[in-house]
Order: sequence, then structure tokens, then C-alpha cells
Amino acid sequence: MCAAFATPPVASSSAGDASGRPAAGGGSGGGRPAPRARAPPGAPGRRAVVRGLVRVAAVAGVATAAAAVAGGQATPACAAGGGEWAKLSDEEWRARLSPTAYAVLRTAATERAGSSPLDKEYRAGTFSCAGCGTPLYTTDGKFDSGTGWPSFFRALPDGGVSTRASVTDVLLRQKEVVCGVCGGHLGHVFKDGPPPTGLRYCMNGVAMAFTPKA
Repeated sequence: MCAAFATPPVASSSAGDASGRPAAGGGSGGGRPAPRARAPPGAPGRRAVVRGLVRVAAVAGVATAAAAVAGGQATPACAAGGGEWAKLSDEEWRARLSPTAYAVLRTAATERAGSSPLDKEYRAGTFSCAGCGTPLYTTDGKFDSGTGWPSFFRALPDGGVSTRASVTDVLLRQKEVVCGVCGGHLGHVFKDGPPPTGLRYCMNGVAMAFTPKA
């Protein structure tokens, strides 16, 4: 997945109750209430548990992508689009795409930050899906996010870009971006982009092809 601005872990405390006061003294005599149950020292808080689940999901995604590149029987993380693209077999997609493009477009892997020349491509032109050639963005909707991935604040309004969100995406406050025609995974969109949209479409460069304006 593309870079997101993560919130630093919040340290949990077992020294007192939610008000910050020490917990009531022990013993059941003298009319005192029973001591409040506490989590064992060092036990993870709720936020830490959620972050742990997110990390597990991310590791599982990396393993799936590695299997795809190695030629294993990885299950595609994105459903195929309609029409002729729905008829293509996994073997046909592998023959059509480079190993890295296959891993990104068909198994939702993420390319290494700073690895795509499209991150610094600002000539006038169109960025299209590397899987099916559908136009996705133009240079006038592109900006330098500093993340190392090609970023856009606006997609073309013709249905070339679609979004959806899994449970993990909801936790990370992002949506997966896929090609609306072939269903290929492109990246993620976040709500921390520049005006006028406030969006940041963080794309994998290998999932796109650039055509300069004539």
C-alpha cells in the first residue's frame, strides 16, 4: 500500500483509573469497594491490538505478492473487470504484463517507493492503465506528494478510476483504487491531498503507462 500518515502508538497506563487517580485500595472489609480489575502490566491497549491486526494483513499481502512474482498460485487480490478482460486467464495476464506489473495489478502488491520514473514525469500527457490502456489521469491533475509514488489530486471523470474499501482500508482511512475497466489494482486514495479536491491518489507507477501530448 502507499504511504499514509500513521498516528504514533499511544502508551497505555496501568497505574490508575481513567480519571488519573490511583485505584481504590485492596481488601473487602471496612465498606470499601472491591478493587477494579486491571490489565496485566505491559498488556497491549485496544489501539495496539488494531495496529497489530493491520500489520498482519499487510504481511499477508506481501507474501501473496511474493508468491505471484515467483510464479506461485497466488489468488488475485482484485477482481477482473467486465467484457473481454473478464475472460483473460491468470496465465494470459502473466504473459501480458511484466512480473512486477503483474504483482501490482493482479495481486495488489506495492512497488518500492522512488522506483518509478513516472513519479517525476510532468510533461503534458495522459497516464493510462498498464493492463488495458484505459486513460486514468492527466498531468494537470498531478502533484509532487514527496512520498516517492506518482500522485494525483484529480482523476479523469470518465469512469476510468474506481474505488473500494476493505476492512483494513477502513482502519487506515484509505480506499483502494482500481481500473474501472479491467479491475487492476492501481494504488490507494487518501484525504490529505491539495485543493481543490483534497484528495491524494497515490499510484504505483508500474501499473500505469504515460503518453506525452502530441
